Amino acid sequence: MPSTNLTLMWEPQLESMERSELESLQLQRLSETVQRAYHQVPHYRNLFEENAIAPDSIQSIQDIRKLPFTVKDHFRQNYPYGMFAVPMRDIVRIHSSSGTTGKPTVVGYTRRDLDTWSTLIARLLSASNVTADDVIQIAFGYGLFTGGFGLHYGAEKVGASVIPISSGNTQKQLMIMKDYLTTALICTPSYAMFLAEAMEQAGIRREDLRLRTGLFGGEPWTDQMRRQIEERFNIHATDNYGLSEVMGPGVACECLEKKGMHINEDHFYPEIIDPVSGEVLPLGEMGELVLTTLTREALPVIRYRTRDMTRLIPEPCACGRSFLRMEKPSGRSDDMLIIRGVNVFPTQIEEVLCSIEGCEPHYKLVVDRQGSLDVLEVLVEVNEHLFFDEMKKQNALVKRIQQEIRSMVGVSATVKLVEKKTLERFEGKSKRVVDKRIQHPAQG
Repeated sequence: MPSTNLTLMWEPQLESMERSELESLQLQRLSETVQRAYHQVPHYRNLFEENAIAPDSIQSIQDIRKLPFTVKDHFRQNYPYGMFAVPMRDIVRIHSSSGTTGKPTVVGYTRRDLDTWSTLIARLLSASNVTADDVIQIAFGYGLFTGGFGLHYGAEKVGASVIPISSGNTQKQLMIMKDYLTTALICTPSYAMFLAEAMEQAGIRREDLRLRTGLFGGEPWTDQMRRQIEERFNIHATDNYGLSEVMGPGVACECLEKKGMHINEDHFYPEIIDPVSGEVLPLGEMGELVLTTLTREALPVIRYRTRDMTRLIPEPCACGRSFLRMEKPSGRSDDMLIIRGVNVFPTQIEEVLCSIEGCEPHYKLVVDRQGSLDVLEVLVEVNEHLFFDEMKKQNALVKRIQQEIRSMVGVSATVKLVEKKTLERFEGKSKRVVDKRIQHPAQG
């Protein structure tokens, strides 16, 4: 990998401010956000009144715990523009989620919101030492999805040359990466693995590229996958985090220390809660991430339950940023599989598979019910040498995978080895779980 230099900061005075100064700023901005939400968004006014909460009751940052949660259904109930706090004449951009389950989540931005967003992306890029000298290839989708455009304008803000290729068309991605001398790649980690596989198949060596860094997000991924991406491209791979409801990408980002993502706490207030009770957990404990926007004009969002499972890291980072860091999300509380009473996240299975030589980073989990028992089947691609090897070696590999899965997550699994390139590839977010229990419910 390229050598690591001192990480850059886009706004060093803000990104490294003293905690006492930051908390004072957070309280001021929280109070303004609560007032805006109460007076300009009927949903929040009704919610506050139902819970007997006065907007003036926020006197300390800890008072945020008095406020009710916001969940995705609230956006659907107020579809499309009911959560906006400004008139439509002040909305200059509209994005939305894919809407694969019910109505999509619609989000709006004022001109000031877009400027804030660009600044947050500039912070994200600077944390990976991306500068005006870089050529950035953005392989996220452009359109209603917040990824492509959000990253695009931030990249232009730092002065980099931007290639807005969007997602898909893998062969053209590789041609442009090589011919246009791309130095930074932005996409999902699963698509980065797909590109690496296609690159090797096309006979393109990593030495043929100018690529030096990759910024990946949009889905959970493991450190094992990070190491594979870094090795196959000879780059630094950093993680970033965001979600449409509170802004898009730019909520949190890794620096080159790669020890958690710095949350932009001057714009987003983070909490970790127990996903069942809703109680706020002590700093450092694992739970569900809750975010409150502190500077959004068009769409103030109070205590949004992200459903992402992570923990906050309070220890100082060597890069000099003072913001709290969040671990890579281990999964989502609503994507968590409960198999025979055990909580299982797909990323736990991925961690096992990526640690075993011969397994490819492409897999599928199939959960079904046989009688009254839940069963888990893991389909995993293996390299050609192993797939066509003698049955004894295949059986040994299957047994090892089963043992490692049982040790990691505490459940037994059936493992099926499949030939390389058998499983579906994804240009956007990966879909690795098929839960057939929905079609085959338990019989009472």
